[in-house]
Amino acid sequence: MNLRILLILGALSAFGPLAIDFYLPTFPTLAAVFATDIEHVQLSLAVYFAGLAIGQLLYGPLADRFGRRLPLLIGVSLFTLASLVCSLAPSLEWLIAARFVQALGGCAGMVISRAVVRDLCDPVASAKAFSQLMLVMGLAPILAPLFGGWLLQFSGWRSIFYCLTLFSALCGTAVALWLPESLSREMPRLPLSGALQRYRGLLGDGVFLGYALTGGLVMGGMFAYISGSPYVFIELYDVPAEHYGWLFGSNAAGFIIAGQINARLLRWRGPAFWLRRAVWIYLAAGLTLLTVSALQPSALWPLLIPLFICIASLGGILPNASACAMAGHGVQAGSASGLLGSLQFCIAAGASALVGVLHDGTAMPMAEAISLCGIGAVTLTLLTWRLERRQALR
Repeated sequence: MNLRILLILGALSAFGPLAIDFYLPTFPTLAAVFATDIEHVQLSLAVYFAGLAIGQLLYGPLADRFGRRLPLLIGVSLFTLASLVCSLAPSLEWLIAARFVQALGGCAGMVISRAVVRDLCDPVASAKAFSQLMLVMGLAPILAPLFGGWLLQFSGWRSIFYCLTLFSALCGTAVALWLPESLSREMPRLPLSGALQRYRGLLGDGVFLGYALTGGLVMGGMFAYISGSPYVFIELYDVPAEHYGWLFGSNAAGFIIAGQINARLLRWRGPAFWLRRAVWIYLAAGLTLLTVSALQPSALWPLLIPLFICIASLGGILPNASACAMAGHGVQAGSASGLLGSLQFCIAAGASALVGVLHDGTAMPMAEAISLCGIGAVTLTLLTWRLERRQALR
């Protein structure tokens, strides 16, 4: 896969996290502007996750029927318009509705970038490509909160959505000019009428479902962190909003580094092998975070160490889980990618909402959600591995 395609796919994959991370520092400001509390502002994040979950189910069959480019261009255009509407929101309800539409557009890049990788790569090469995409995707959570905090300070919260509008317009131009159609002409174009049947078949595939849910659980833990960290860092430990991005970005840097290490480890063993080891690291760090949070330390740094390990370990979990789930689904790569992403973001929406529901003025809700996700991910990984072994022996 050449560098230009990889960069375009990385930018498209970043639509989801970028539209989240960019405005995280604005939570306290939005609560003040709209005369509400942070728990209600967090609904704009939860509804975005819901939109990502629903939209990916739509784009998967469209990508299998019409190819990758047309649905992608439609989705990017929708994201661009919705971002502009977000910037004009006169109320929190308006913003929440626009964020839902924005998610419906943004998830096109996430679904179709995975399908393009599956079109062009075998399972091991797919895991390497997903790891390399994290180098591009990882820049979003590093740079977005930094620029978001800076824009918030000097230009106000609306300027953040103006920037998202411009970014998506540029990405749409790049797709139109430089991203070729990756779905081979020899590959059958699956009818839309069979979409539900394909989804039922995928849900009945224990190996696909196990790996998809494993990735979804650790993503749920990540978005519990994304949802809870503005309160923990800014409100609980008095980190200035404009400095929040440095802490958030340091964790994203660990995610990038782990992703690149994973790409090199794949030279020796397959993605399933490394996935089974990375989930244990995530769980151990999550339980450590829970223990430290229960002690309610007066300083922030005891929380930052296990939190860094949790987020970094995702660089070895997400690409491997995605590659394992997508293996063997070349004909219906779009549908498999759509269902994979939808399941992941359903869990992410639930984990994000859980943090808000459990809010008690401490870091415990975030730590509890991360730990629960870790326990589930380890359990599912082991069960899926055993299922694969049984199938191989038949």
